Amino acid sequence: MSQPDKSKKLLIIGDSAFAEVACEYFDAMSPYAVAAFAIIAWEDSEQSHPSSEYEVYVAVVYSQLNRLRTRLMNVAKAKGYRLASFVSPHVFLAPSAKLGEHCFIFESNVVQSFVSIGNNVVLWSGNHIGHHSTIGDNVFVSSHVVISGFCNIGENSFLGVNASLGNNVSIGKDCWLGAGVVVSKDVAAGSLLQAPAAEIAKVSAPRFFKVKD
Repeated sequence: MSQPDKSKKLLIIGDSAFAEVACEYFDAMSPYAVAAFAIIAWEDSEQSHPSSEYEVYVAVVYSQLNRLRTRLMNVAKAKGYRLASFVSPHVFLAPSAKLGEHCFIFESNVVQSFVSIGNNVVLWSGNHIGHHSTIGDNVFVSSHVVISGFCNIGENSFLGVNASLGNNVSIGKDCWLGAGVVVSKDVAAGSLLQAPAAEIAKVSAPRFFKVKD
């Protein structure tokens, strides 16, 4: 893969695994040259990485129902930093889809026609966002989530791995959908949904499969 033109300077705020991953993605597949990706004092950042020269991406996951990422993003914006986004070249983004600022969209996402994605949204890898759906601000969507057509995801919500939403479903703001949750009707704001946990069978796997060492 050829290296993209590094015409922009980027400051990544965050010291988690997401920050490390974001650094690699921006470096390999974007026009940004990453200068730093650690939490540093804003006073220091303004001196060493002035807003006139650097853009910012806040690589923080869904802590406090996405409040921490949102708060740091707003601080950066108030200090005059332009906000960066990353969209993998391996994403299908329909021409009619709309994307807000400060978003991170990983590989193998499908964003269909007339989808609207708000500001400060993370779509981890392999999701399907169905046509005419809306994802509100500050939402975090984990991997392999299916959002069918005409759905609405309220701001600050979190959708866990393999969650599935049927057509015409609305999720209120500040909701948490755990891994594997299936939703076929509207969910009120502030709801926490969890799928039943798998039970461990009384018989062991070697015994079930008649394994003889």
